[in-house]
Amino acid sequence: MLMRRIVVCLDVRGGRVVKGVRFQGLRDVGDPAELAGRYEEEGADEIVFLDISASAEQRATLLESVRRTAQSLFVPLTVGGGVRTIEDIARALRSGADKVSFNTAAVADPSLIPQAAERFGAQCVVVSIDARREPEAGRPSGWRVYTHGGSVATALDPVTWAQECVHAGAGEILLTSIDRDGTRTGYDLPLIRAVANVVDVPVVASGGAGTATHVCEAFLAGADAALIAGIVHDGSTSVSAIKSHVAQRSLPVRDAA
Repeated sequence: MLMRRIVVCLDVRGGRVVKGVRFQGLRDVGDPAELAGRYEEEGADEIVFLDISASAEQRATLLESVRRTAQSLFVPLTVGGGVRTIEDIARALRSGADKVSFNTAAVADPSLIPQAAERFGAQCVVVSIDARREPEAGRPSGWRVYTHGGSVATALDPVTWAQECVHAGAGEILLTSIDRDGTRTGYDLPLIRAVANVVDVPVVASGGAGTATHVCEAFLAGADAALIAGIVHDGSTSVSAIKSHVAQRSLPVRDAA
């Protein structure tokens, strides 16, 4: 039976982990290397390091912060933000990343996906999709894809775009609901279902985790992994507590207490 994964996200700006609501109102929560080590000890299956201002500022990922974070980890590390070229992907992998995530670059140049998959393997290629619910915009699914840290609207529908990304070679989809990000009101379950139903690679649900029950709901909606951030950053719960709750719902997770 497929094990569900609990993934902790470190949104990094200026070398520090930050957290906000709907990509706004960011506050400092700590050092990425220290937090990554703590979450691994608590049982996190993976860590995601997202340099959230790199694309908007048109600069490369802060690789020194990536190196420091990777040195403290034994679980897989996904790195994203500021990844625009094959060379950027190679540098991130050399700095300790196991997988590389990109959003803005994939939209700007979809050929980057098959190029990366061919050179590094599909297992290293994660396409991040930031989606906002906009039924009035005329997208078939009712959501719209955004780039540049949620600041630039595109003409893409996230469900169709996810299919295209997987067909091009993406090995995983990191699906973030901008509407739910930081709100702790639960994941956008219809969005998760819509994407998970049309792709045959793992979908990581992101945006809205407030309780362990929300994590279970994401898994039941079709997510293979649930990304959490604020609820563990502020100590309202822990990775181990979430895993215990998920296991009690008969959903398989690794190393549940």
